[in-house]
Amino acid sequence: MSLPIIGQEAQLSYPLQKALEKQQYRLVGNHSAVKVCQWTKNMIKGKGGCYKYKFYGIRSHQCMQMTTSMFCANRCTFCWRGEKAPVSKTWYGPIDPPEYILKEAVKRHMKLLNGFGGSEKVNKYMKEQKESVRHVALSLTGEPITYPLLNEILKQFHEQKISTFLVTNAQFPEAMEKIENVTQLYISVDAPDKTSLKSIDRPLFKNYYERLLQCLDIMAKKKFRTCIRLTVIKNSNDNNFEGYAKLIKRGQPDFIEAKSYMHVGASQKYHKADDMPSQQEVMEFSKKIIEHLPEYEIVDEHEPSRAVLMMKKSLNKKRYIDFHTFFDIANSGKKAATEEYSKEQMCPN
Repeated sequence: MSLPIIGQEAQLSYPLQKALEKQQYRLVGNHSAVKVCQWTKNMIKGKGGCYKYKFYGIRSHQCMQMTTSMFCANRCTFCWRGEKAPVSKTWYGPIDPPEYILKEAVKRHMKLLNGFGGSEKVNKYMKEQKESVRHVALSLTGEPITYPLLNEILKQFHEQKISTFLVTNAQFPEAMEKIENVTQLYISVDAPDKTSLKSIDRPLFKNYYERLLQCLDIMAKKKFRTCIRLTVIKNSNDNNFEGYAKLIKRGQPDFIEAKSYMHVGASQKYHKADDMPSQQEVMEFSKKIIEHLPEYEIVDEHEPSRAVLMMKKSLNKKRYIDFHTFFDIANSGKKAATEEYSKEQMCPN
């Protein structure tokens, strides 16, 4: 198989590619990228994992943060990434093969972690385990869901026993409809109503709200684990709890994550440091949300991330992922269902 070359038809211009490299992004082929998350570094040093570890059992030191597509149809004001993704409603340029993306992403991820090998701060056990990627967070930048061969790459991740979290801004219902198996699917619901969503997400599509509603309807029909993420910005989208509840009921997610906006990167152009809610304020926001959602309950929080986890009461607090069961189901060609691979106790990867 010949390897793809970044050329004139690539999603990113050459100057942008160089700028991303300086920011520790590593480009993969024509449209994918990888970057090491700070929580991955922290856990390798023995400083603890991110909220996904505490909430679901995802081991941060074995997690790879990447995307399969750099372009995005939104320009969210709270996004720290800035103008790193070209604007587009449709895919354009070459389509790199899944096996190439997976192999090269892991290679670049490991290369970025090479510097930890000789550090005295590294936890030796974590150092050994980091050599084996066991989870991929498809949420780095852009819209990974738009990659035309998404099911194929998800399947390859699962065959290699790498669990998958996929995040979308809910602007591509056609792509979302096609997803067969993913360990956990996220929709970012960034505002409780149409007007404020336009102001915060700055969408490219004119029918952005209808697209969000379509994606929520699709989410409600999916059998695998689903989650709605709420990024809370003070004095901006931290109101209209009935509006949020209406959207959440439409998507029927297994989980709801409320997480503080962080005043970093490009988001500083649009928001102030005072717009970051404290952990207590995120908790109060969450309590007001579930006043309108009696079928959900608050089950955990992660103070360093200013995050709160809510979940369906019907799951009986079974929030951790049974990875082995998920891989057995997904790799047998069947469609995984939340109840089948969710446990009350943390499970080994």
